[in-house]
Amino acid sequence: MTIKAGALIISHGSPQPEWVQAVEEAAGEARIKEHMPVAVSFLGNVEGASIQDGIDALEAEGVTDILAVMLFVSEGSTHIDEIEYALGMKSEPDKETDLEPFRISARMHVGRPMGDDPDVARMVWDKVSPVSVTPENEVILLVGHGSIHDGFRQRWEAGASALTKRVGETSGLVCDYALLNPDNVRAKTQEWTEKGRRVLIAPIFLSTGYFLQTVIPRKLEGLTYGYTGEALLPHPLLPAWVERQIEQLLENVGREDAAE
Repeated sequence: MTIKAGALIISHGSPQPEWVQAVEEAAGEARIKEHMPVAVSFLGNVEGASIQDGIDALEAEGVTDILAVMLFVSEGSTHIDEIEYALGMKSEPDKETDLEPFRISARMHVGRPMGDDPDVARMVWDKVSPVSVTPENEVILLVGHGSIHDGFRQRWEAGASALTKRVGETSGLVCDYALLNPDNVRAKTQEWTEKGRRVLIAPIFLSTGYFLQTVIPRKLEGLTYGYTGEALLPHPLLPAWVERQIEQLLENVGREDAAE
C-alpha cells in the first residue's frame, strides 16, 4: 500500500476572527514536509472549517493516513476526550458527548495536546516576563481553565503541575498554578501576596478572549498583581511544536506500516 500522509490540525475554534487567524497563521508557518496536504479545522464556531470538513478535504487529496495535531493546552480538556471518540480512537467517551463519530476512510494517528512541552514553558515565560520587575521577590502563577468533572480535573491538575515545574526551570522564578475550576485563583494569589511575593499571572489559554479579559481580572479584583492579559497565541514557537507533532506522528505511521 502506498502511503500518503496529511496533517489535520484541530483546535477549539472561536467566534473571534483574530483567534482563528492566529491558529491558521501558526499552521501556515510550520515547516511541514514538502507536498504534505494540511487542513486546519475547528471543533466549532468556524463555518466551513469543521473537523469533518478537514477530514473530507484531506481524503479528497488521496490521503491514506491522517496525522491529527491536537492544538489544545491540556489532557484534562473534555474536548480531547470527545474528539478522540469521534475520530474512532476509543469505543466510548469518558464523558457523554453530542459529537457524533466522523466519516473517515483514512487511517487516523492522533497526537497529544501541548501539555508540559519545553516550548510551551518558554511561551508562558515569554508572555509573562514583560511584567517581571524583581524576579527574586516574584512568583509566577499559571492559571488554567480546569474542569468540574471528576477524572478530567485530575488530568488538568497533573498537567498544570508538570508545566509549572517546566516554567520554573525556564524562568528561574518560583512557580505555582491555580485553576478556574475548581475556583482557587484568588485564594492562591492572596496566599502568595501574604508571603511577600508579587504575583505574576500567566494564563495558559491559547486565545485572548472572555476568560483573559473578563473572568480572571474579575476574580482578582482589588488585589495587586502583574498581568499582561496575553494568551499563548500568537508565538513563534507554536509552529515548531506543530512541526514536531507531525514528525512524531509520521514516525508512528512508518513503524506501523513496517509492522504490517
